[in-house]
Amino acid sequence: MFAAALADSTFVLTARRASAPPSIDGTIGLAEWAGAATAGSFLQYSPRRGDAASQPTQVLVTYDSTHLYVAFRVSEADEPTAQLTRRDAALLDDDAVTILLDTYHDRRSGYYFTTNLLGTQADGRVADDGRTIDGSWDASWRSAARRTADGWEAEFAIPFASVAFRAGENRSWGVNFGRSRRRTLEQSYWAGPLDNPYRMSQAGRLEGLQLSAPPKRHQLIAYALTQAQEGQRGHGDGGVDLRYAITPQMAFTGTLNPDFATIEADVEQVNLSRFEVSLPEKRPYFVEGGELFRQRIRTFYTRRISDIRGGAKLFGRQGPWTLAAIYADADASGTRPEARYSVVRAQRDVFGRSNVALLAADRDTMGQHQGSAGLDANIFFTKSTGLTAQAVLSHGPYSDGVMAFFVRPSYDSPTGHAHVRYTDLGARFADNANVVGFIRDDDRREVDVAIEKTVFSRGNVERLEYGSNYNAFWSQSGPLRGWEVRQDIGVDFRNRISAGVGHVEDLQRFEQDFRNRRTDVSIGFNTREYQAVEVAYEFGHNFRSDLGLWSAQAAYKVTAALSVEYELERLTLSPDPDSESTWIHVGRVNQFFTKDLFLRLFYQTNAAIDRRNLQAVFVWRYLPPFGTLQLAYQRGTAAFGTRSDQGNTIFVKATALF
Repeated sequence: MFAAALADSTFVLTARRASAPPSIDGTIGLAEWAGAATAGSFLQYSPRRGDAASQPTQVLVTYDSTHLYVAFRVSEADEPTAQLTRRDAALLDDDAVTILLDTYHDRRSGYYFTTNLLGTQADGRVADDGRTIDGSWDASWRSAARRTADGWEAEFAIPFASVAFRAGENRSWGVNFGRSRRRTLEQSYWAGPLDNPYRMSQAGRLEGLQLSAPPKRHQLIAYALTQAQEGQRGHGDGGVDLRYAITPQMAFTGTLNPDFATIEADVEQVNLSRFEVSLPEKRPYFVEGGELFRQRIRTFYTRRISDIRGGAKLFGRQGPWTLAAIYADADASGTRPEARYSVVRAQRDVFGRSNVALLAADRDTMGQHQGSAGLDANIFFTKSTGLTAQAVLSHGPYSDGVMAFFVRPSYDSPTGHAHVRYTDLGARFADNANVVGFIRDDDRREVDVAIEKTVFSRGNVERLEYGSNYNAFWSQSGPLRGWEVRQDIGVDFRNRISAGVGHVEDLQRFEQDFRNRRTDVSIGFNTREYQAVEVAYEFGHNFRSDLGLWSAQAAYKVTAALSVEYELERLTLSPDPDSESTWIHVGRVNQFFTKDLFLRLFYQTNAAIDRRNLQAVFVWRYLPPFGTLQLAYQRGTAAFGTRSDQGNTIFVKATALF
């Protein structure tokens, strides 16, 4: 706490109002930024934490009644690396600059806004003092960048209407500014030295803000969709999303018939376990506040909810409380009757940057309720040591073995991590909870120990990473059900070659004892940048079969606006009684005419299930990121892990923002 207070008092900027809003064109005009607060003297987060940044960076900050304006003047001795043009790409894999804003000044939550030399945007939310990052959150803001004689410059305009905050006189926000230089694996920040790039408790302070509630409190997003599918009659559809700011800190969102028609299909995966695969959420309705539902015992999994007719969501803060409430009404699917889903999370800040929370999730099907309710906590004892814990009671058709809990003390530093975890899952816990949650396996008492360490060097080996994990679990009645030992080593050489080796030994008890062992080796070139290639091979014994798994991935920038990505997996099993050996191909092509006018192609195959998907989407974001016009072609779309069953389909979709 003393270190956090010291950092907050050392890195302070006094906000000054702009006489006129600066033009966001990537050129820092002396007159339009005159009088702005200035920050500099960045400190490295990596590779040499606490050292001065190898190249200077200057930041300018000003604001008016509607926007916060930030400009970066970046000095660069080498040619900047700027390849990524897709919104919300991993921009820190480029030369990029980022802003972190703690708009409540609670020293644990906030937002980040990132751009690179191409003006590409990435944004997201930060929770649990940097432990949880939600990159799926999107907001409307502007950025631009340009090359200069001695580096590059970038400008941001962030509307106050896009973030939640407390209105009033003389407000203070937590703030930090960062920069990445990919060729040297260097990340540096203004306030530091940091223990985590998103550690809001170590951010500086922007003080003296005079803030009033945004005059526009509502946002209406309406869409219209028409589609024509081979062998079927064409039809149209439509829906609407409404967002209303009850206060600058609390917002209500309602949806009617949300559309997910042009969402990219789930990528096929090789699953070497006997458990369900977790899929990422891509649907906009579930994005905001998603960082609040990522507990170890995952009692809310949004992919359980499909075919939504309508829903409502409340999300925001009031004092030390954070509230998220979701309701969704889903259509009948097959023989399953109509279902109503309700999820509520109330989180309370305690002890500085720690928190405790209540989470309840329920599915109501014809009056039959099923789901769970529980408590969880994230407690920080020092800046490096903490405790995560959770206790849950599930409800539904089963009444015995319905409790679950875990406790996990941990140590985290900029170059290391260690934890010990104990988890207890009742024998019928998942049977109740999984209608809304994602529990891979229950009837489990589990011990897990993990150690991770990163070492930076000034020699030919630039970075060395080591990870070790030990896991064992028993059934609730006592017998050992399995154990696993995993070891991994990765190395980055200064010549841009990277390599890794890992080995897993495990025992799995199902209808018989299975002693599995797998070894994987990988080698890559230029993997710290977008244009990269990597090849890996995994071999060993998995359940009843010997296996060989080749994988490869490559990304190439054909032109400044045209990029190509390819992924391959080749699995061979011997013997293979269930015909699971397969080839999986995944390809993506992105052609950006501007950052808001682009064409995306997506293609994948899975030979084991005769799946072939093709999707082409032409997008014009006339009012980014929500106002769009899309023309899409799809063939072979199907649920994850199932055979393609859709013919040629054309979609035309328009989204308007009011």
